[in-house]
Amino acid sequence: MNALEIDGIDVHYGRVQALHGMSLRVGEGEIVAVLGNNGAGKTSTLSAVSGVVRPSAGTIHALGDDITKHNPWDIVERGVVHVPEGRRIFSRLTIHENLQLGGYLVRDQAVVNERIDRVYGLLPRLKERRGQQGGTLSGGEQQMLAVGRALVAGPKLLMLDEPSMGLAPLVVRQIMELIAQINSEGTSVLLVEQNARAALRIAHRAYVVESGATTLEGPAEELAGDSRIVDAYLGA
Repeated sequence: MNALEIDGIDVHYGRVQALHGMSLRVGEGEIVAVLGNNGAGKTSTLSAVSGVVRPSAGTIHALGDDITKHNPWDIVERGVVHVPEGRRIFSRLTIHENLQLGGYLVRDQAVVNERIDRVYGLLPRLKERRGQQGGTLSGGEQQMLAVGRALVAGPKLLMLDEPSMGLAPLVVRQIMELIAQINSEGTSVLLVEQNARAALRIAHRAYVVESGATTLEGPAEELAGDSRIVDAYLGA
């Protein structure tokens, strides 16, 4: 079973069409990277899966269900969790409070506590500073908190939008290692990234998106050696 199947979706913002028959899939247990320049349609793809925008054509299946017309909260309850671009943590709340909000749809508080403990195990620096306000963290720490908050929701499919944006190379490496570790524990990942080199290093497969549609796809290792990818995204 695929964790995600996007089949020929169109997305409009008023009269502007952002996606033109977009199709891609994420196999169960895969990390799939989506590469492309600003305005290519990467964020719109994640927004459509999350239910933030409604496709005008095509279908989206996640974890065996047709979620094309589902509400965002229903999609989260089904195990599809989106970490948006820009982190969007609650800056005046503490680290621990941010993590607790990740479990707002989880009815069993014991499960929420167990998941928060798991996050603290993965990210001990957050545990050390659990009472600190989110807004006082560094950019890398805020990104880790955003990922940790998503984990408390219990994702089976985790979608991340530009998690490396604005971060130093060492921190980018740490974020990518975290994503790879989460995947190794059974969570499928859809990773939208402009940092193609970092994304292809951990992904199993990748797509290139241009003008709202996929133009290239294949195993990450092959794409990393493709002259078109090297010229457009990796440099010499």
